[in-house]
Amino acid sequence: MSEKPEPPGEILQTSRAAGPAPPEASEENSLLALQGISVERGRRTVVRDVSIEIPAGEVTALLGPNGAGKSSLVLAVGGVLGLQAGSVLLDGRDFAGRRPEQIRAAGIAIVPEGRRLLPDLTVEDNIRVATYALPRDQARAGRYLLIDELSLGLAPVVVNRLVPRIRAVAGSGIGVLLIEQFATIALGLANQAHVMEGGRLRFSGLAIQLREQPELLRSAYLLRGSAGSPEAT
Repeated sequence: MSEKPEPPGEILQTSRAAGPAPPEASEENSLLALQGISVERGRRTVVRDVSIEIPAGEVTALLGPNGAGKSSLVLAVGGVLGLQAGSVLLDGRDFAGRRPEQIRAAGIAIVPEGRRLLPDLTVEDNIRVATYALPRDQARAGRYLLIDELSLGLAPVVVNRLVPRIRAVAGSGIGVLLIEQFATIALGLANQAHVMEGGRLRFSGLAIQLREQPELLRSAYLLRGSAGSPEAT
């Protein structure tokens, strides 16, 4: 059965120039670009042709309902899952298909859903643990963080303490991809935002658009169950 055509206007691309000025990025204007990522799990494609840019010094939000494919995307970028197709470009170098330790050594760290933190360390020190394999100068200069479900299982008071830390991390020049179940938290931190459903991107644009036009977010979420949408994680 062929897939139902995308409803007009569901996938929205906007110019970065129209949005608020991003925080100061690193001197080299580093960029992590995910291009055409597809991921297969259990003989089913759960991420389909997803492209996202994560600039240094900014928080980029990735939203979507449970089963949209967000966690599979992060695990594939980190080398934990194999890529069916696509590129993971860090400053022009492709790390697709590399081993997790090679990806981490290049400066891409993932904080997966259900992570185990070190309870005796501060939030900042837990983040720094991800850089233990990097040379000291590179660790100090910054690295990319892909955080899956920041607030999962945490009390609201703890989440309120994490939010300014994520903002400070980005302000120091580190690029952050933030997957978050509470859209208001993610959109309050992010410059750019993307919405996934059924393994596909349904929205790509400015976070302020989703804050000011919540019907765009609702429309993307309501695509659940449309023809051709696989069950994803």
